[in-house]
Amino acid sequence: MKYLIRARLEVDGRVDRHDVIGAIFGQTEGLLGSQFNLEELQEKEKIGRIHVDIKYQGTKTVGTIQIPSNLDRVETAILAAMLEVVDRIGPYDARITVEEIRDLRAEKLRRIIERSREILKRMKAEEPDLKEVIRKVQGVEARPAKVREYGPDKLPAGPDVEKADTVIVVEGRADVANLMRYGYTNVIALGGARERIPRTIVDLGKSKKLIAFVDGDRGGDLILKTLLSQAKVDYVARAPKGMEVEQLTGKEIAEALAAMQPAEEVRRKLLPEEAEEKAEAGEAQPAREEKPRQAVVTMAIPKSVVEKIGEVKGTLEAILYDRGWREIDRVKVRDLFNRIQSAQPGEIHAILFDGIITQRLLDAAAEKGVSLLIGARVGSKLQGRPGNVRFMTFNDLA
Repeated sequence: MKYLIRARLEVDGRVDRHDVIGAIFGQTEGLLGSQFNLEELQEKEKIGRIHVDIKYQGTKTVGTIQIPSNLDRVETAILAAMLEVVDRIGPYDARITVEEIRDLRAEKLRRIIERSREILKRMKAEEPDLKEVIRKVQGVEARPAKVREYGPDKLPAGPDVEKADTVIVVEGRADVANLMRYGYTNVIALGGARERIPRTIVDLGKSKKLIAFVDGDRGGDLILKTLLSQAKVDYVARAPKGMEVEQLTGKEIAEALAAMQPAEEVRRKLLPEEAEEKAEAGEAQPAREEKPRQAVVTMAIPKSVVEKIGEVKGTLEAILYDRGWREIDRVKVRDLFNRIQSAQPGEIHAILFDGIITQRLLDAAAEKGVSLLIGARVGSKLQGRPGNVRFMTFNDLA
């Protein structure tokens, strides 16, 4: 059967199942011709047996009616509506109200999908891990490298944290041990920190690339939020949903690291208050370096561009111009960094945008030959003006 009609029944007196079924057949007969005659539909196996479930509440009868249907969707809806014309059962007034029409095929499909995922997950878990096989053959598994302590916080770590250019940051000691088991020796743990990231990790982020590798659960999200807000992280990797890093096989670890995302993308999802270049997070202070801003004011900026300031205010959008001050593109501020990075050198001359002028944007602009950034505000953490990029704020043009 394709569908299941389910209706609620209420009768102002005590009746039995046979009374209900008889009323349904009798009061719907001939309403819409032989095409919707219930007896004929049952003979042709277009509908199944009508199931009635009743109980008594004082002098009333209440219950449910279920009719399996092999008709198409429209015909099933018509059949359901026919039930509601039944207004008397035995000598009593009655009311039948259709509550739902369930698509049985969709439910079966959902069960197939869920079961397929379970089977696939089990197959994946049972697949031999080549690295693990090699390690067993070589006898390495019997003598794994020891977890060490690193830094003033004495954090659990692998032996190569000091000399590696990239360091994997995990949650706990067991995660470090598991990664080391599969040859990842450039790994360090937060040591159970959840509210304050250890200074050791913060300092590592200043000189090395950090990959945050967290569990695929709510706890992983919470730790990741803290880590992204307190330390410089370059990439984020996650264990599969519902799994912990310490449980992963070598193959699963490799897949998770291969699928890692830039930390900035993850930060925008987990920390929306810091998104849009922290436009609403209090970084509305003037730049420390005043000379570039004074120099840019002398540039000849067309009046038509200045007039666009009122148009972009409050939109979190950016307008890109070529050297002839022709508009070549419009993007959301959240996508501006990626748009600059994907541009051809010299393609973009100037950018007018409703966002914060940050060091990150200045560096990207310098790399692609952008001459001018006009933003709503200037970030407080600028380290300098790279290349020939100049910048100014909306207030400078007021």
